[in-house]
Amino acid sequence: MMRALIISCLVAASASADTVVPTRTLRPGTLISAADLTVLNEAEAGMFEHVADVIGQEARTALYAGRPIPFDAIGAPAIVNRNQIVPLFFNAGGLSIATEGRALERGGVGDRVRVMNLSSRSSLFGFVQEDGSVKVTR
Repeated sequence: MMRALIISCLVAASASADTVVPTRTLRPGTLISAADLTVLNEAEAGMFEHVADVIGQEARTALYAGRPIPFDAIGAPAIVNRNQIVPLFFNAGGLSIATEGRALERGGVGDRVRVMNLSSRSSLFGFVQEDGSVKVTR
């Protein structure tokens, strides 16, 4: 008797999960607002379940109305645009270098982007910082 009760509770809990979907088609680069979203009463693995996790993010790929939003389809809003001149910083050990570079792709805070050092014309990779600079890594 107790075993049947536990199983029915587990089934009921898993059936009540939600999935966030756009109310309209969103093009890449669109900043997502609450008006762009609705919730379906279906669970789908690898998709967003809470509207709060999606609001304020940027569409990285086209998001189609009524289709669940995968985790990799959105990200932080881009603060660095392609061809933008950005400060580059490199710190390792006791060495600290600061120069300017040209962003070769768009990126939001924490995104790994390719940049070109304007002095040496070499391509480097770095991570976008909150202030719009790029911290270059080895």
